[in-house]
Amino acid sequence: MARAAAVTPSDPHPSSGTRTPVSPAAAPRSEAVLSRLQLLVTRKLDGLLQGDYAGLLPGPGSEAGESREYRPGDDVRRMDWPVTARTTMPHVRRTVADRELETWLAVDLSASLDFGTGRWLKRDVVVAAAAALAHLTVRGGNRIGAVVGSGPDPQAPPGRRRGATPPPGPGRLVRLPARGGRRETQGLLRAIAGTEIRPGRSDLGALVDALNRPPRRRGVAVVISDFLAPPQQWARPLRKLRVRHDVLAIEVVDPRELELPDVGVLPVVDPETGELHEVQTADPRLRRRYAEAAAAQRAEISAQLRGAGAAHLRLRTDTDWLLDMVRFVAAQRHARTRGTTR
Repeated sequence: MARAAAVTPSDPHPSSGTRTPVSPAAAPRSEAVLSRLQLLVTRKLDGLLQGDYAGLLPGPGSEAGESREYRPGDDVRRMDWPVTARTTMPHVRRTVADRELETWLAVDLSASLDFGTGRWLKRDVVVAAAAALAHLTVRGGNRIGAVVGSGPDPQAPPGRRRGATPPPGPGRLVRLPARGGRRETQGLLRAIAGTEIRPGRSDLGALVDALNRPPRRRGVAVVISDFLAPPQQWARPLRKLRVRHDVLAIEVVDPRELELPDVGVLPVVDPETGELHEVQTADPRLRRRYAEAAAAQRAEISAQLRGAGAAHLRLRTDTDWLLDMVRFVAAQRHARTRGTTR
């Protein structure tokens, strides 16, 4: 029987789901994956989401327009107080959408993302989501950039024994400047897909906060992660980001992070620390405690994202991620037409 502390949903990952970091020899595979993704995204999204300016967060824009009566769910920051005073009825100021949109991605490629037991690895779903976002964004002169975070650099500091677990820290952040055009976007996606996943846990809060520096005009900020880092690490930077930008949080989940199968003794390893445990999954009480802890963890993540004012999209490795994105876009559009934001 493994220790109870070792069977928390944020730690164990079956060793069979891990894979080695991306190397230069794996570049042809990354190119092939991106080519298939581009064809899949183009065919499905163009067929299901018509319109030149379709987006995951179809925002209202920034240019002032006409006023209309306030409806529940409208952003109170857009209240038109002069019209409200004249009519004695609350009014909000409509805004005209900018024809040029800047989107920034915060892509978390910590070691916990290099895992998967479904149809995809979580890392593959991250790259796929970035590809779909790029397809929906880069048109009509729009630009997209990214900040990619992985674990700490492999060089061990003086005094630390070789092979020891890297300490938590901000990790390695790579900033890819925002550019328009399909060729530049393909280069950005290749850089994301080719990022080497390093051992150790990176700081998701530092990754999100990188989107706040330097200050930019209002746009769309997308955070793609499994959000397994403690919420107190990333919740405040996410709220700060929401002050200026429309924020979308894409949570990537694997089914084994939600429940354990009954397969007897299961060796599990935490890819961020390298710790190995053997778990007796035949114990129904252990599986029940694991499922309950996982449900509580995901509920806390959802509550923190909702409290930060971010739109929340959950993608699983065992389902059709593209269909989930299409449904999310449709729900966002429906909410906009009904006068609600989320």
